[in-house]
Amino acid sequence: MQSIDLAAQQARLGTRLENAIQTVLAHGRFVLGPEVETLEHRLAARVGVAHCISCASGTDALQIALMALDIGPGDEVIVPGFSFIATAESVMLTGATPVYVDIEPHTCLIDPSAIEAAVTPRTRAIMPVSLFGQCADMQAIEAISERHGLVVIEDGAQSFGAARNGRVSGALSRIACTSFFPSKPLGAYGDGGALFTDDDDLAETLRLIGRHGEARRYHHVRLGMTSRLDTLQAAILLAKLELFDEEIILRRTVAERYDRLLAPLAIECPMLLEGNTSVHAQYSIQLSERDRIQARLSETGIPTMIHYLVPLNRQPAVADTSCSLPVCETVCERILSLPMHPYLQDAQQRQVVKALEKIL
Repeated sequence: MQSIDLAAQQARLGTRLENAIQTVLAHGRFVLGPEVETLEHRLAARVGVAHCISCASGTDALQIALMALDIGPGDEVIVPGFSFIATAESVMLTGATPVYVDIEPHTCLIDPSAIEAAVTPRTRAIMPVSLFGQCADMQAIEAISERHGLVVIEDGAQSFGAARNGRVSGALSRIACTSFFPSKPLGAYGDGGALFTDDDDLAETLRLIGRHGEARRYHHVRLGMTSRLDTLQAAILLAKLELFDEEIILRRTVAERYDRLLAPLAIECPMLLEGNTSVHAQYSIQLSERDRIQARLSETGIPTMIHYLVPLNRQPAVADTSCSLPVCETVCERILSLPMHPYLQDAQQRQVVKALEKIL
């Protein structure tokens, strides 16, 4: 059994994937080839925004968004304390300060009530994370941002294809970012990312930053970085898009099956925020004696992951010892991600649940 079965997906794609790769090898435009522009148009249309700007990774997408807003030293960006380090790392790489706030215990999403209390005169932006496949309460967060004149940047690295009250991830804020890391619901065969916006001027700036600030050949109008999605990865993503809607349905089926099978056990299953649909990037349960149970599951051949083991405020590279995040601390001690992918079979899920029941 595998946590994520990319081989099953590859088998279904078959010749479509091979043909897409061979087309790129034939035309030889490995950087900013035609597949990149095609992918950007299709992703923008899917999200329902005017612009999609592809880049080299989800982390780059976050940093480019912050740079486009001229966020830097002396500025603060409010982020959840429960996330992958890229959320905080991208803020610190601009010279700004991440301000960590706590999460809601059952969804693990940023707590909107904690955001307002964290706003100071130095706050420039809020960066909510759409975690485990579902969006944060973006309407509540946007309301806070409007009261205080802040910008919202959605960190949607795990939620492409999800929706909040009928609006999809990527179209819920002025700028949104996503990742195409291989394990994501829409994943490449390497790193990749994208930004989404309806703002024409902002889109131009985002694209400039990812291309060395180059307005025309060897004419650089601002500082930027090298962050381009490889043409091969764009071709792979275009092929995978053909299966994406079906895979979202399959992911929901797998998640609902876990919900049913785990219901009799004393385990806290993922909670879906009212008004949300999820792409179920992970299926993360919460339980006592997590480490013992994980070790026992491993002994039976069942792979699991911990997302995340340490809250951001205690990560050495981005630590902030002045803040207290009790919910984050508790969740980090209890969270455990079970195998989750579109092709997980009923028998495999029953094997996971039976092993859990035996251990408990």
